[in-house]
Amino acid sequence: MMEEEEEEEEEEEAWLQLRPTEPLPTQCCGGACKPCIFDIYHQQLSRWKEARVKKDKSLLWRKKEECYETGLMSQYVKSWKVGDTAFWRGPFGGFPYRPNQYGELLMLAAGTGLAPMLPILKDITDDEKDETFVTLVGCFKTFEGIYLKPLLQDLARYWNVRTFFVLSQEDSLDRLPTSYREKTHLGRLGPARIRELVGSCRKKPFALVCGPARFNQDVALGLRGAGLPQDALFLF
Repeated sequence: MMEEEEEEEEEEEAWLQLRPTEPLPTQCCGGACKPCIFDIYHQQLSRWKEARVKKDKSLLWRKKEECYETGLMSQYVKSWKVGDTAFWRGPFGGFPYRPNQYGELLMLAAGTGLAPMLPILKDITDDEKDETFVTLVGCFKTFEGIYLKPLLQDLARYWNVRTFFVLSQEDSLDRLPTSYREKTHLGRLGPARIRELVGSCRKKPFALVCGPARFNQDVALGLRGAGLPQDALFLF
């Protein structure tokens, strides 16, 4: 009887450890995002409750596929079968950053190209002695597709950080929360927009660019056309 009770307690503890963690109020951007971070939490909580009742932990990991249908990596991932083995290399290279090394960093990212920008941005905001200005431009297809909205909103509250978004598949700013409209542009990040961004920088900018190969190529050309020298540009 004691062993059965101990097993039940261990199983209960295991389920409690798998319970989703409710977000803090400060993690919500207040921008009426769809889905909101709390919507996602309640979806995960509902899935957890169902899995617990059915005593089937595999239900926790089953969710709707979220892939770019035409993406090369998405096509590869969708071909996987249970038991397949995948080999990975990288990431390679990196951007060596030192506090106050540049007057302003102009970060231009497309989709998951946002990833290498965030550690640099976090280092700057965590260091009260680092007075580097940052202009972060995230390029996405839709408003719903913007990654890490609460984190970006929080970082944009720092005195030296600005965030802008370029959405290629939205047709109206009226659909966006009010707090996003002034800092969002529709269409693509073309030469004219790049010149505008470079011209709006508060100090001489050093540009960081990360995205698909074509995005990097086009943005690099746009930056050169805006007067940025080759040694003021880094491509991830």
